[in-house]
Amino acid sequence: MLDGADPLLEARPLAPDSRAEFLADVLTGLARPQKEISCKWLYDARGSHLFERICELDEYYPTRTELGIMEAHARAMAALLGPGCALVEYGSGSSIKTRLLLDHLARPAAYVPVDISAPALAAASTRLARVFPTLRVLPVCADFTARLELPLAGIAALRRAVYFPGSTIGNFHKPEVVTFLRGVARQCGPGGGLLIGVDLRKERAVLERAYDDALGVTASFDLNVLVRANRELDANFLCDRFRHEARFDERHGRVEMHLVSTVSQRVVVGGETFRFSEGESIWTESSYKYGMREFATLAALAGWRCEATWTDERAWFSVQYFTSG
Repeated sequence: MLDGADPLLEARPLAPDSRAEFLADVLTGLARPQKEISCKWLYDARGSHLFERICELDEYYPTRTELGIMEAHARAMAALLGPGCALVEYGSGSSIKTRLLLDHLARPAAYVPVDISAPALAAASTRLARVFPTLRVLPVCADFTARLELPLAGIAALRRAVYFPGSTIGNFHKPEVVTFLRGVARQCGPGGGLLIGVDLRKERAVLERAYDDALGVTASFDLNVLVRANRELDANFLCDRFRHEARFDERHGRVEMHLVSTVSQRVVVGGETFRFSEGESIWTESSYKYGMREFATLAALAGWRCEATWTDERAWFSVQYFTSG
């Protein structure tokens, strides 16, 4: 049991050492013509902390905009999820928006937060267990993009539903979205629910500021993946020889984050040497922005039917609710 947790907060085994997977991903990614490192490796303990700081920045509109939507419509969302729901949250982070939803859910059977960062997961799960002392909280430390076993055997839930806030779905390339949502549908079963945050298209300047703030917090967050590689993979990245850059790709409708080499250099990772020319980059994240109906069309290919959509007054962000067939 986690320190200070309520008895209903049941600790799950932490994920095994991910060093081998991290190393394999980095070696494969850096060998590509466009070098890349998966955005999931941005979220160690320090990365998770920096992302929480990003969410508080003036430039970073998604968190406060989605929070406003949740504050205005959480009761309606909870009504659609229905009583006796087992709620699974992917990428739970601090779970601030989740509290609004749980406040209005009728007799939830269980809450299953899933996060790749063990420290962030433990802290958020413990806080929620204290706020909702009768709620069964079943934290799972895992990569939700991989095959996931949910600890719901024996839980008498009337339905399963996934809550996926924060526009994290934007990190998936569009073909991956369909594959991922098919997996979610299998996990939820017939009549399952999906409540998901989807960021919407808007002006280039707004988007690029959101991913390259004036205080440099996003730059620190991005560069931290190199710090992590040095620590965990015995790499020798010199972080002061890379700079963070955010780019909006109009054709694909996505913001890209890159770490750009400021000099010609060599970097060793896992005994392998990688050469960088000046201006060459490592692609670390994509964040796709959707038209209002565009995401629902993709979700339909995965067997989901859109039941409701809520937006802010500027239509910058949406929370969408789907049911599976």
